[in-house]
Amino acid sequence: MFARKSRDEVEGGGAAASDAAGGDTRRIHVRFVGQVQGVGFRWTSQRVAFDLGLTGWVRNEPDGSVSMELQGPSEAVATFFTRLLESYRRFPISYTIDSKEDIPPMPGETEFSVRF
Repeated sequence: MFARKSRDEVEGGGAAASDAAGGDTRRIHVRFVGQVQGVGFRWTSQRVAFDLGLTGWVRNEPDGSVSMELQGPSEAVATFFTRLLESYRRFPISYTIDSKEDIPPMPGETEFSVRF
């Protein structure tokens, strides 16, 4: 498991910068379908989330999909999807986002974990 980077390391402005911007913490629930199991998708997602200072979790579902909750500054959450796509540039996989919805943030969450 990766330790979460501080916002200073990720954004250069620290938590105070986020607070000054109005505390724009966003949490989303996402369901991915397609070629998302058996290709390192959860571990890659964890690494991208770690690099962006995001928290949450990811897990394989029995139906072959992958569920994820992702939390952090709105801009970093949006950047996550671009970075995830870029990470598969050398090993392309086929996946789509089946659903994505905003859910209430979870205060105090400190890491992004792979669930089993």
